[in-house]
Amino acid sequence: MVDLKIDLFDFDLNPPLILASGILDQTAKTMSRIASKGMGGIVTKSIGKEPREGHPNPTVVELDTGLLNAMGLPNPGIDEFKVELNKLRETVGDKPIIGSIFASNPKDFAELAQEMVKNGSDIIELNLSCPHAEGYGASIASDDEMMVEVIERVKNTIKAPVLTKLPPSNEVARKAALAEKSGSDGIVCINTVRAMAINFETRTPILGNKIGGYSGKGIKPIGLRCVFEVHKEVDIPIIGCGGITTGRDALEYILAGASALQIGTAFHARGKEAPNRITNEMKNLMEKEDIKVLEKLVGEAHT
Repeated sequence: MVDLKIDLFDFDLNPPLILASGILDQTAKTMSRIASKGMGGIVTKSIGKEPREGHPNPTVVELDTGLLNAMGLPNPGIDEFKVELNKLRETVGDKPIIGSIFASNPKDFAELAQEMVKNGSDIIELNLSCPHAEGYGASIASDDEMMVEVIERVKNTIKAPVLTKLPPSNEVARKAALAEKSGSDGIVCINTVRAMAINFETRTPILGNKIGGYSGKGIKPIGLRCVFEVHKEVDIPIIGCGGITTGRDALEYILAGASALQIGTAFHARGKEAPNRITNEMKNLMEKEDIKVLEKLVGEAHT
């Protein structure tokens, strides 16, 4: 029997697949439905202090090997989302709820984290990586002083574990080490890759925001590289994210150093049964190689 269980902050993830932020996570109903489809945990939509409409349409473009989106962090604001969080808490049992938050300053990050935990989130994920919302996301991670202040302020405000979600960059390992030094309990990498699409016939960018974030199979090599580099620099758990579509993809991330995995665009590529399909493929590959315990594979590509 293959054991896929991974311990993350005293939560048993079995399988260690977590719904990534921004995919089917707007309401308690959709998140509960996904949680029942073989997920080990759920990340909420990134939530800010106030309601935000996001960027103008079109906001999503389907590409050959993934999706390009420029949503612009649309969300109902924390006051309205608290209702969904409380409903979700009642339906997901002991599966961890990871509350994703974004803000433009440390004070708002801390207040959002406090409200998320108060209303049912077990873990907080700091969105320091959205590539297409000016003043938020990757803009925060690009400023070392601001990133440190955000992490320290949140850690001083809540007792729940804090994850720092970083963008793909040549500095991702240094940023991860800085996040760990600032008190982050774990690292999530990566978010979508800054990208765009242009329509030849109209001679114009397709997305309303022109620039968006690329996700899906095509970014897996980038995500793997980031996880591999980060694993060499930190001693805290890493959650791998980016292009995980098959069981083989998942196991490659584990070998690179990920302790758990987030999936999102895989639902677009493989349907609602994507988690179960990925899990079965992981088990089949491990059985073929006579590997019994997944946890023993974490970081093995470094040996």
